[in-house]
Amino acid sequence: MPTKTSISRESSGLDRLDRRILSVLQLEGRITNLDLADRIGLSPTATAERVKRLTREGYILGYSARLDPRLLGRGLLVFVEVKLDRTTPDVFNMFAAAVRRAPEVMECHMVAGGFDYLVKSRVADMAAYRRFLADVLLAMPGVRETHTYAVMEEVKAEGPLPI
Repeated sequence: MPTKTSISRESSGLDRLDRRILSVLQLEGRITNLDLADRIGLSPTATAERVKRLTREGYILGYSARLDPRLLGRGLLVFVEVKLDRTTPDVFNMFAAAVRRAPEVMECHMVAGGFDYLVKSRVADMAAYRRFLADVLLAMPGVRETHTYAVMEEVKAEGPLPI
């Protein structure tokens, strides 16, 4: 008869210890393997092997530092709805390629609904946004219309994934 652990592992690919590792790493990516092992109650060797497996299997995509955008001259966060003039595979592909080349674009998501893409960008201020809109976004292939939402306050940003 399967145990509760084997059932949860079969259905999601993760057991309780894997989930604990991911929860800790997502909040404390610089934690040492020794401290992580102590936190989850495994040996350092077993912990390191699990982290390697979770990385190999694609659960852990990488590690990075969170930077303060205001100190780096990127204090204004904007979201932009983008409507394309045609919704054909070639226009989607050309727009996506242009977005990938634009360093000002932090995120871009194709969405279902009243517009085609949602773009997230950080710029210095409204004047910089105006230049980004005119010189970058509106110059992308297929862009017909945009609607911009400037963020007044970030209530919750980059929260951890529920695990």
